[in-house]
Amino acid sequence: MAYGFSEYGGPETQQFFDVPVPSPGPGQLLVAVHAAGVNPADWKVRAGTRKDTVPVTLPAVLGREVAGVVADVGPRVTGFAVGDAVFGATATGFGGYTEYTLVNTASAAHKPEPVSFADAATLPVAAGTAYDALTTLDLAPGSRLLVVGAGGGVGVAALQLAAAWDVTVIGVASESKREIVESLGATWVASGDGLAARIPGPVDAVFDLVGGDALAEAARVVADPAAILSTGDPLAARDLGGSGVERRRTSAVFAELAALVADGTLDPRVAHRFPFAHAGDALAMVESGHTSGKVVIEFG
Repeated sequence: MAYGFSEYGGPETQQFFDVPVPSPGPGQLLVAVHAAGVNPADWKVRAGTRKDTVPVTLPAVLGREVAGVVADVGPRVTGFAVGDAVFGATATGFGGYTEYTLVNTASAAHKPEPVSFADAATLPVAAGTAYDALTTLDLAPGSRLLVVGAGGGVGVAALQLAAAWDVTVIGVASESKREIVESLGATWVASGDGLAARIPGPVDAVFDLVGGDALAEAARVVADPAAILSTGDPLAARDLGGSGVERRRTSAVFAELAALVADGTLDPRVAHRFPFAHAGDALAMVESGHTSGKVVIEFG
């Protein structure tokens, strides 16, 4: 059983449907899913706005990140065995809102025992994006980082990772996200018109998750335009002198993130858990744009 969409469009295209249990190919794991992360990218794929970068075969299963237990291994798999608790990004053509899915070993990692399946399931997309962005920027301790869209899943992970690396963070978010931004040690700045005038002083880098006018305003206060990274509008970032975020999705990155969760450095902040039967409600909550913390679908 899986949950996905039958054609590009709105929530009305979403449905449950039967899918066969896939067979893992070379270098792949068949994972019995215990938890699946829910992200804004999921509904954007359904809406058709990611057609150029995320090709799908309809009907398509939603979701891109899971945690679970290895049920089978494909040829030439090393380092993983049936029964291992793992997490990772789903293989191309396979989704996460389903009882069984495929994960490439290159994009999978072992789940440490102290880390819950729900927490692990949120790491490949949001925390992984934040990690890749910050390691690309490679800011020295004491540097000043502006995070635009700091209250969402990627932003919350970025604030925590930056704090762990002694980077000073200014987080742009709505008033409703002020508490979470400040609780993570960042200086909160209200989003909206005239953003540049509210940012306290110049910054060494910008990590943008919003795009549009907010990105243009943020670019006015960065010392070096090359230090602008954006997932909100990578093309606009390039026009400003910066770039998009190059995602790695590797076992090494995922293992590092899991270790940071295990030692308490990183809290995925899973705030909402939905049973698989209510997968549509989980995605609707994320699509509303008003969630604080991560949303997870749980199986079993």
